[in-house]
Amino acid sequence: MKKKDRMDESILVCVYYGPNGERLIQRGCKIARMLNCPLYILTVDPSPFDELDAEKSNYITKWQQLAKEHNAQAFILKDNEKRPVYKVIAEVAREKNITQLIIGQTAQSRWEQIAKGSIINSLLKEIPFVDLHIISVARYLKNPDRQFDKGVRAYLIKEEKNYRLVFKHTEDVKFEGIFFKEIGTDFNNGIFKFMKDKETLQVQVNDDIITDLSNVEMKTDSDSLDDFL
Repeated sequence: MKKKDRMDESILVCVYYGPNGERLIQRGCKIARMLNCPLYILTVDPSPFDELDAEKSNYITKWQQLAKEHNAQAFILKDNEKRPVYKVIAEVAREKNITQLIIGQTAQSRWEQIAKGSIINSLLKEIPFVDLHIISVARYLKNPDRQFDKGVRAYLIKEEKNYRLVFKHTEDVKFEGIFFKEIGTDFNNGIFKFMKDKETLQVQVNDDIITDLSNVEMKTDSDSLDDFL
C-alpha cells in the first residue's frame, strides 16, 4: 500500500444502506487525497452478516470495491451490533486514531432529536477530539439527459395507492424532503428526495403524483468540496 505522508491525520467515513453511501465515500476520498492521509470506511448493522438480504449485501460489496479502488486502509463491517451506533463509531475512531469523521444527514426528526438526543450530539460527547463533517442531502441533481432546478422543500401526502406532492406542511404529511423540478415543464415533474427507514431515496414525480417509492438512481452535484469543508 502506498505510504501516506500525513499520518497525523486519519479519516473515517460512516455509511449506511442507500444511494447516499457512495457519495459519502467519494467525499472522504477527496479529503484523504488532499491530505494524503489514511482513509477508513465503516458500516454498522444490528444483524449478523449471514442474515443480511441481497440488497444490503450488494451495498457492502460495492463499498468494498470503492475502498479498494481508492486505496483505503480498510473497509470495516461491524455486524451483529447491539450497542448504539455512536458507541461503535467512537470505538473505531479511537482504535484507528481518527481525526476527521464523515457521516450522512441523520434520519431522526427534530422531535426525536429533542426527545432522545441526536447521534451528532452523542458523537461530540464521545469523541470531542475528532472533527465532524455532516453531509446533508444535496440540493442539486445532475443527469446527462435531464436538467433540474435547485431543490425546494416539499412534502408527500397519501392519496389511496399513490402519494401527492405538496409544498405546505399539514397533519397529513407522510414524508418531508426536497423536490427537484425538471427544467422546461409547466407541471411538477421531477425527482423527490427524502429519507425513509434511515435510507435516502429519490423517487419519480409526474404531475404532482408519485406512484412508486422505488429509488431512482441519480447523481448529486458533489464535485465541490466547498459544500462541506
